[in-house]
Amino acid sequence: MVTKVAELDIAQVWNDFKRDQSNQDLRNTLIERFLPLVRYNAERVWSKLPDGVDLNDLISAGVFGLIDAIEAFDLERGVKFETYCVPRIRGAMLDELRTMDWVPRLVRSKASKLEAARKEAEAELGRPPADIEIAKKLAIPVEEFEKMKSEASAVNLVSLNKKWYETDSYKDVREIDIIEDTKGEDPTFSIQKRDLMRLVTKGLNRNERLIIILYYYEELTMKEIGSTLGLSESRVSQMHSSIVNRLKDQLNCRQPEFA
Repeated sequence: MVTKVAELDIAQVWNDFKRDQSNQDLRNTLIERFLPLVRYNAERVWSKLPDGVDLNDLISAGVFGLIDAIEAFDLERGVKFETYCVPRIRGAMLDELRTMDWVPRLVRSKASKLEAARKEAEAELGRPPADIEIAKKLAIPVEEFEKMKSEASAVNLVSLNKKWYETDSYKDVREIDIIEDTKGEDPTFSIQKRDLMRLVTKGLNRNERLIIILYYYEELTMKEIGSTLGLSESRVSQMHSSIVNRLKDQLNCRQPEFA
């Protein structure tokens, strides 16, 4: 009896909402009524996905799909709303997954072909195949295989929050904690570079020191240095040659210090 009353109530909400779709309270009532459908479908989709996809992101996308379904639903068609809305909810979730996945389909296709050829060659050879053997299996030149492998490598994504190993402390070591920063500069190199600059510019006047710094450290051209110092390009070149010769003589005299 309670269920019938509830169904009658929701039918009345539907009728009232379709007469006035600007009524936010009625729309929110319908959203709350069918929200469990969103979570149910989100959990089903999420269970088939790899690690790294947030369930809440799928639920949020599904809610937008539910809202679209509520606004577009036609009461006169005689179709149950649950039947009508599920494809829209799942479609919104799949659209969200596509926007989260930056790897183009063509790249994934190449990666799949490479992996299939690798497995097939390994099964025939009884060992991991070399690149040339995989290229032969794909019937493409080695150069084209290298290009294909480089393009396909874009699908290899790793979550920076992936646990690397557990520790005795409260904080586990994650991928971001052990990954190498290839763009970071070695502080020892910075110190050596600064000390070397002091050594080679010692005893030079202001313009001579600036020429060395701007040319070797800032990588400016002779013309750009001339514009900076108010000198001609040829004058800067002459000064540079003179400075280099003097530095060579100084270093030759001090060579025993570096032995």
